[in-house]
Amino acid sequence: MTDARLAGDDEATFIAVARSHDAARFALITEPYRRELQVHCYRMLANYDDAQDMTQETFLRAWHKRESFKGHAALRTWLYRIATNACLDFLDKRNDRTPVPAELPGTGSEVRHLQPYPDRMLPEDPQESVVARETIELAFIVAVQHLPPRQRAVFILRDVLGWPASKAAGALELTVASVTSALQRARVTMREQLPGRRLDWRSPATHELSRDERGVVKSYMDAHERNDLDGLTALLRDDLRFTMLPDPGTLVVTAEDAVDGWVSHGLFQRGYDDWRCLATTVNLMPAAALYLRTADGPEHRLFTIAVLRIADGRIAELTGFDAADKPWLGLPATL
Repeated sequence: MTDARLAGDDEATFIAVARSHDAARFALITEPYRRELQVHCYRMLANYDDAQDMTQETFLRAWHKRESFKGHAALRTWLYRIATNACLDFLDKRNDRTPVPAELPGTGSEVRHLQPYPDRMLPEDPQESVVARETIELAFIVAVQHLPPRQRAVFILRDVLGWPASKAAGALELTVASVTSALQRARVTMREQLPGRRLDWRSPATHELSRDERGVVKSYMDAHERNDLDGLTALLRDDLRFTMLPDPGTLVVTAEDAVDGWVSHGLFQRGYDDWRCLATTVNLMPAAALYLRTADGPEHRLFTIAVLRIADGRIAELTGFDAADKPWLGLPATL
């Protein structure tokens, strides 16, 4: 299906560029869409590196298919269509090469592939539907990965981007009836994965952290720097959802068990007790970058980043990432 409208200025310019085969002008007119397309690919793939790759693949495919663009649909729509199908092709290959281990029943590839998304790479002038906070938070990204790939694409196009059924059907080469059925099934799964959450993804959502969130992050960092285990325990809910990637799986643990587990793995013990912390945000969520100085080094080196979901003044979810191999987060390597 196509948009029932005449080509606008962007579309007319793009057609002229396509006919001229001018690669430099092609890059100039498509580059403004890069960041929002990368967010779209991240929602599909849950991995920042893969989203970057598929965004670049989108532009390569668009260049090779440039003469097929006739201006019947918006240029943005055409690029999203290419990006969605590039992600679907990638998911077919990624799932083949990384099967879920038999010893980890119920653990999905979404956990093993999950990476945080740097806020500094979000669109500078975002459309509400592109980066509403609730559609970039880690819990949403993980929940979406429980959907089969095409169902996932339907859900994102329809309920996140707000496309009509006919437009989504055209992008995925499906019937409207198939899209409607897939969306209904996807909504059921999302309700199961995000119980108690507002599921109106298109309504306004603030990007700013609340005073409560900022206060909890500060207290969390202070507890680390003082090795205050009681203070850290008090900040955690007793139904804490804890994930430490790249280890797969999410644990639901009490606050005391969580802290005891960290201590049993050596944290807050001699050699792992000299912390400095830096407040930050990723996925439009509060986070703390944790820096550790060991006995053999003069500096505090980036150790991990803890991404927090805060509810009623306490930490309800904590997702830890090894931050040392993620320069795109924009964090200093040392403090």
